[in-house]
Amino acid sequence: MAIPTESIGSIPRPPQLLEAIQSFQQGSISRERLDAACLDALRDTVARLEQTGSPVLTDGEQTKPSFATYPLAGLENLAPDGVVIPFADGHQRQLPRLTAGPFRYGVHADNYLKAARVFTKLPVKQAVISASALSLLYPQSGIPGYSREEFIADLINEAEADIRGALDAGAATVQIDFTEGRLSLKLDPSGGLLRSFVDLNNQVLARFSVEERRKIGVHVCPGGDRDSTHSADVDYAGLLPTLFQMNVGRFYLQMASEPDRKRVLRLIGQLAAPEHRIFIGVIDPINPVVETAEQVRDRVLEAASILPVQQLGTTDDCGFAPFADDTSTARDIAFQKIQARVQGTVLAIDELGR
Repeated sequence: MAIPTESIGSIPRPPQLLEAIQSFQQGSISRERLDAACLDALRDTVARLEQTGSPVLTDGEQTKPSFATYPLAGLENLAPDGVVIPFADGHQRQLPRLTAGPFRYGVHADNYLKAARVFTKLPVKQAVISASALSLLYPQSGIPGYSREEFIADLINEAEADIRGALDAGAATVQIDFTEGRLSLKLDPSGGLLRSFVDLNNQVLARFSVEERRKIGVHVCPGGDRDSTHSADVDYAGLLPTLFQMNVGRFYLQMASEPDRKRVLRLIGQLAAPEHRIFIGVIDPINPVVETAEQVRDRVLEAASILPVQQLGTTDDCGFAPFADDTSTARDIAFQKIQARVQGTVLAIDELGR
């Protein structure tokens, strides 16, 4: 019996890297010194993930400015005053605004994957941002000479290239980050915005074969930045029926921090198709207390009492530091939590195999 386990992606950056990023932005160190700090952080992250016993690794998003904005690096057709994402504790994140076309990615995710694979022989997964999240860059007022239809066509092409590049570079799996899914129901309780997001992502996914889509998954959570969320008060029951219309083979679902897990697991059981792999969140990155392997085991067994074991996987509810400047979770704590997930999953496999 096998229950796969994977991280969502981001790991808190070491202080040396954060200091190097700030120094580079201030012009006090060279690009070469920043690149050296990035390489050191990546090497250390991959090594420490191996030490946790993780069978599938990530690059920890050490060199991404954020999980959402990495494709925008180096672009000059952006203004800073885009869509604002409010969090429950009062802080905000703001996306840039596109000012002119055409829209092209400045960086594709395969660059991160290739860099990580240098340091390990283990499988490496790659997270990519959803097309729906990047669709928020286009202003409601429009852009003269560059219609929304033209933008969406360019966006779909770029999102396809991002996923395909990662698969071609040897990604074990590709995870589409779709945190705006749950948030969309807060912005539009009718569900119209959510349906449009899923439809847009499905236009990208339609360009992949059935076999390729088995390696592509979608991750949803209520946000997880600076120990706060943006949509935890939105009922999963409003999200999941539409989410499961997304044409992917894998679903990575926040669950450890969910107040009524059994209710949600029963709903998942009604919605999941036999070909779906359901990765249940068994670690809460926002909670500073490190889960025990036994707690993880019990959460897996709870899920296995409702969902088919052959379709189960385990993961973390969210990344530990989806934005580079998020230091709310200690780096050591993140690795301890990941190790607990790996060990707890093994305990659950042993228990289920008896």
